[in-house]
Amino acid sequence: MISSDWLHRGHLFQTASRNSTPANQRVTRRITRSSVSTSCVASEGSMSSSVGPEEMSSSSSSPYFHPPTPQQVLDDSSQQSPSYSQDSNSPEQHTFESMESSEGGTPSRYSPSGRSDVDNPSLGLYSAQGSYPYSLRKRRPCCTKDEDLCFPIAAATADETPQPTMKKFKLECLSPGEARKDFSIDDEIKVENAHTVEVMDDEDQEDYINTLPDELLLKVFSFLPDKSLLACSSVCYRFNQISNSHEVWKELYLSLYDYRIPLFHPSHAKFEFREQNRWRDCNPWKESHRQLHHGVHVMKEPRQNFRAINYRCFDQIEQAQTFLEENEYREKLIFLHSGVHEPIDTILINTDVQIIGASDSRDITSSVILEGSRNTALTFTDGSANAYFGFITVRFRADPQCRQQQQQAQIAQQVPQMNHFYSILVTEKDAMPYIERCDITSKVGNGAAVCVKKGAAPKFKYCTVLDCENVGIYITDNATGHYEHCEIARNTLAGVWVKNHANPYFRKCTIHSGKDVGVFTFEHGQGYFEKCNIHSNRISGIEVKNSANPVVVRCEVHHGYTGGIYVHERGRGQFMENRIYANAYAGIWITSHSDPTIRKNEIFTGQQGGVYIFGEGRGLIEQNNIYGNALAGIQIRSQSDPIVRANKIHDGLHGGIYVHEKGKGLIEENEVYGNTLAGIWVTTGSSPILRKNRIHSGKQVGVYFYDQGHGLLEENDIFNHLYSGVQIRTGSNPKITRNKIWGGQNGGVLVYNGGKGCLEDNEIFDNAMAGVWIKTDSEPTLRRNKIYDGRDGGVCIFNRGKGLLEDNEIFRNAQAGVLISTESNPILRRNRVFDGKSAGIEITNGATATLEENQLFRNKYGGEESLTSSRFPAYHIRLNH
Repeated sequence: MISSDWLHRGHLFQTASRNSTPANQRVTRRITRSSVSTSCVASEGSMSSSVGPEEMSSSSSSPYFHPPTPQQVLDDSSQQSPSYSQDSNSPEQHTFESMESSEGGTPSRYSPSGRSDVDNPSLGLYSAQGSYPYSLRKRRPCCTKDEDLCFPIAAATADETPQPTMKKFKLECLSPGEARKDFSIDDEIKVENAHTVEVMDDEDQEDYINTLPDELLLKVFSFLPDKSLLACSSVCYRFNQISNSHEVWKELYLSLYDYRIPLFHPSHAKFEFREQNRWRDCNPWKESHRQLHHGVHVMKEPRQNFRAINYRCFDQIEQAQTFLEENEYREKLIFLHSGVHEPIDTILINTDVQIIGASDSRDITSSVILEGSRNTALTFTDGSANAYFGFITVRFRADPQCRQQQQQAQIAQQVPQMNHFYSILVTEKDAMPYIERCDITSKVGNGAAVCVKKGAAPKFKYCTVLDCENVGIYITDNATGHYEHCEIARNTLAGVWVKNHANPYFRKCTIHSGKDVGVFTFEHGQGYFEKCNIHSNRISGIEVKNSANPVVVRCEVHHGYTGGIYVHERGRGQFMENRIYANAYAGIWITSHSDPTIRKNEIFTGQQGGVYIFGEGRGLIEQNNIYGNALAGIQIRSQSDPIVRANKIHDGLHGGIYVHEKGKGLIEENEVYGNTLAGIWVTTGSSPILRKNRIHSGKQVGVYFYDQGHGLLEENDIFNHLYSGVQIRTGSNPKITRNKIWGGQNGGVLVYNGGKGCLEDNEIFDNAMAGVWIKTDSEPTLRRNKIYDGRDGGVCIFNRGKGLLEDNEIFRNAQAGVLISTESNPILRRNRVFDGKSAGIEITNGATATLEENQLFRNKYGGEESLTSSRFPAYHIRLNH
């Protein structure tokens, strides 16, 4: 149906072509108020208008351009008028349809050829077609200087029927606002009645819109929906400024999303709250709405909102999921608003849907709660590879009635196993959701708060798993995943369980205050733990057993109520560059055939030892800094056999390394110094290999063998101890070879109380007392040693001391080269004793000796040989020179 208004306007153009106007006058047309309001404001059904449905469709284009009558279209098409004609190269005509359809109420957008956005899903609210409702026309031909009228250039051909040329007036208004100044409703009525055009001066016009203050326009615009605001921004400069103001868009934004800070959503599964000064766009509220407007909302009490074209609201998450699945072209985004949402059954996510909490609270996560009571609250399964879930509290609280029914069913079916319920379950290989800033807890004893299994690989970031009555995070059955910046605390059992070849990656997580273990890896469990803070757990910070093999790097394990790291029952693992300190028991425990690698860690201030290896434990302890512990820095016992290499073990309140109860081990290239007791203790049948170590500056002995302590002491530097460098006593029989022993305040080597040992090829020098002491029934063997520059004697044997001294060089000592006294009876063979500042060999106080083929020369007293008298001297001299 063609409006009579259009026919009248067609006649106006023909009348105007016959009436010329002076050049200094402006020709204007007046349109109805209803036509101006519907075109400029474009409220799309949200504001009332006096225009009927037919006039709405007829005035859908610009108020400054009115569609011609069918006759005019026919005339212009034949004459190729540039104002109305269209050819094959001209753009198609766009229309603006009503936002509410008659059937389903689904809003439509600007679309070509009258199509709605339902027919054309790719047409968006912020697309170029959707934001510009005006039709396009061909450019007018240029006019001459003396002419105010524009005429078509193209001439009619012989085959065409001549049509009268339609003249057009040249409108000189500078903007749509000025065009409105030139229009008057009263004159438009006269034009419609008389079919004439009235020429008026600008002074007689009034602009009612521009006379309104900005505050009133802001108030009016605050009622408009988002699409109308976009349309108004194209009307004039003033409308553009007001429709793009922060106040208008912030009010619209708060009414939709409840967020106090604009949410940045640049791509799928990426969300970030950004303060306004961090946005590149001039209006962050508008830009954030552009990124989020496709989302649907879930509320406990759904509310209507007419300010968003795409607004959809539901009261259940399942309904929102169903809606998004039916609208496949829509972004799968769900806003879960404040309140406690209790699904009837588990929320199953098998698509790439994004679910994010929405609240006006500063703590969004605690305001939006998803609570399960009959089954697992939230389950991610196959298909959720790119799903997102964030800013929501997820918890499971068992319904007492439901629990009682399940127990009765289990009793009736004689099922011994209980069902396990979780707050979040991630299962199957293709389940890889991104879970961010969620608080997760479980109040049942038969299920972890989070369970990841069957090859699933989720990503948890900035989540908390607190106060669970079972395990915090349970990872099993080849599952992996990334867990970053999470807090796992105050759980009844372990904070993290890893088993059955699972291999998760934990980074910068805090695992603390658990009532059991912090991290428990067992039954071939693996995992990579980096820069985590593990502290204040009731048992150990990390426990590894049953062939588990985790990697722990640059973590802090401290203030455990028992130990720091506990590796047992053939456990393995690599622990590198960690700080392990202030634990109640040992920093690291290794036992039961376990074989971990402990490398480049800092282990200090433990209330017991640093590293404790027992029960046939093994392992590689390498390049660690172990200091300030209450007991030994490293303790090896009960047939354990580790490799201890290149460590610094110092300033302990006890000894440095303590090997006892048949302990073994290769201890090499370590630096052991500044410990309160012995640097290295070897006792009770132990036989370690000590090679190339630097053992110095101890407050007692350097290396201490006692109570059947054995082993090999080879190529070590042992110096500057307050007691002797090496002590051997009570049946100990070590082999000491190629060492340098000097600076001892109580001698170099002390063998006493039945001690033995074989000292070969050592350099023993510059000790405060004797280089070697042998006394109280001891019987060592000294062979090919150099004993020199002592501030007392070279070798002192007394109190029934025995032993064999063979092929040694003893020189430049302050007292006798060899002093034999008080019932001692050693054997000296092929020794060179020279340049002494006293006698070469001195035998006194009832001592006896066997001297064979020794060389004694250049000693200060006694020439080649000086033997002092005793009460019953008994000595045998054979071929000495």
